[in-house]
Amino acid sequence: MIRYRLSSTTVRTPLPLKFSDQAGPADHSTRVLQETFPFFGFSMKKNLMSGLVAAALLGTVVMPVAAQNLAIVNGKPVPKERAEALKQQVERSGRPMTPEVENQIKEEVIAREIFMQEAKKRGLEGSADYKNQLELARQTILIRELFADYQKNNPVTDAEIQAEYDKFVAANSGKEYKASHILVEKEDQAKAIIDQINKGAKFEDIAKKESKDPGSGARGGDLDWANPSNYVPEFTEALVKLKKGQMTAVPVKSQFGWHIIRLDDTRDAQMPKLEEVKPQIAQQLQQQKLAKFQEDLRAKAKIQ
Repeated sequence: MIRYRLSSTTVRTPLPLKFSDQAGPADHSTRVLQETFPFFGFSMKKNLMSGLVAAALLGTVVMPVAAQNLAIVNGKPVPKERAEALKQQVERSGRPMTPEVENQIKEEVIAREIFMQEAKKRGLEGSADYKNQLELARQTILIRELFADYQKNNPVTDAEIQAEYDKFVAANSGKEYKASHILVEKEDQAKAIIDQINKGAKFEDIAKKESKDPGSGARGGDLDWANPSNYVPEFTEALVKLKKGQMTAVPVKSQFGWHIIRLDDTRDAQMPKLEEVKPQIAQQLQQQKLAKFQEDLRAKAKIQ
């Protein structure tokens, strides 16, 4: 089945603070805990404070006067609201709120209070570095609020999603091709491989041993089903000329190297239903709108 792929859209995010809810999917859970709880276990690893905690220090998170205390550190009450702020951040990231995580949050808040008290004792609140980081935190939070406000007031509509889906279907309709290839660096090597296959060597075995494409190579050269337009022009041109089961008689040159291509099968394109790709399309359009908003602001700004 044809997959809907997100195109590359540059969306600026405020720097330099890193917010855990922007972590990539591969190491999301681990990074959330590391960034949200930099002091858990009294680790001395240097981390910038999270956006919500920075907001609390800046006064943007209002604590009730009669707040219940999480703990009392050196005679100073630590409000439970500090832990709640961190809990909200972790929950937004998709991390399950287990008793273990709640305990980590409590220990993190206490550790922060201990270190904050010591920093104040040493008069570090007046340091230039502290003031600079605090200002950067303020800017980051405000910019994120701007972007959130824009997205709230400019939501992606169902009509926009439908239009994007229709474009996707039009661009990917027709035939799908199931191809395999072996990619090598030199033409002579590719010619030798073609000769070996013609003499009875197995295409899949050679692909696993010699192909420079690690993804398909591990699968014996299999590229799975795809619209031929997904490939580079030289590859596509050679592929569509082949009959089922046929291999290119000569190597095909592309920007990646030399290909030996085999057409395994063809079929009518199988398009995903709108509901299956609606979240991806909405995300793509949201990113495009935000990028356009940023570009427009930059274009209108008077910079000397």
